[in-house]
Amino acid sequence: MYPHLLSFLRTLGELTDEEAAIITQHSKLHTAKEDEVLLREGQQAKELFFICSGILKIVSVNEKGEDVVHFFLRPNQFCTILNSFTNGVPSNESIIAACDTQLVIFSKPALQEIYKLIPHFKLLVEGVTQKTLLEKLRIKNSYGGKDATERYQTFLQQQPDVAARVSLSDAASYLGVTQQSLSRIRKNMRRCTNR
Repeated sequence: MYPHLLSFLRTLGELTDEEAAIITQHSKLHTAKEDEVLLREGQQAKELFFICSGILKIVSVNEKGEDVVHFFLRPNQFCTILNSFTNGVPSNESIIAACDTQLVIFSKPALQEIYKLIPHFKLLVEGVTQKTLLEKLRIKNSYGGKDATERYQTFLQQQPDVAARVSLSDAASYLGVTQQSLSRIRKNMRRCTNR
């Protein structure tokens, strides 16, 4: 049994013990260590992840060969590269654990089986996925037109749990600044608050 996943699903709607057992039978629990690659760019996404604790990051490689963090995903969110998962095409991005992360993993065939046995589970997953996509876009758009310091302040306000858990290099990549710049910004902010 996965108490975290099941209690979260029960906040969204009815879930019988029999349905909970089906979900548990067709998924597996996994602890991803920090920097563990769950899906590599260029591979086909064949799994859907539910985050119980920890943070996942969506990453791609830029033209200089550097990793660029696009999004962070938090507990109570599903994560996959939707286009790749749905259409069976190679993924343009990687999914990597940004810190130690507890996951429930659904393979694509297992998920299809759950959808057959519990038709409303598909609506639950789609609803949560849709909400996550909208939140990712809202957060990303909130950084537009801001300088590096303002972006970092916004990051701390909107995603304090993420800011506390991810590495400086991941935060810098996500905010589109160098690690040195972010280090300087953090130092300056600390200096201001200590006055």
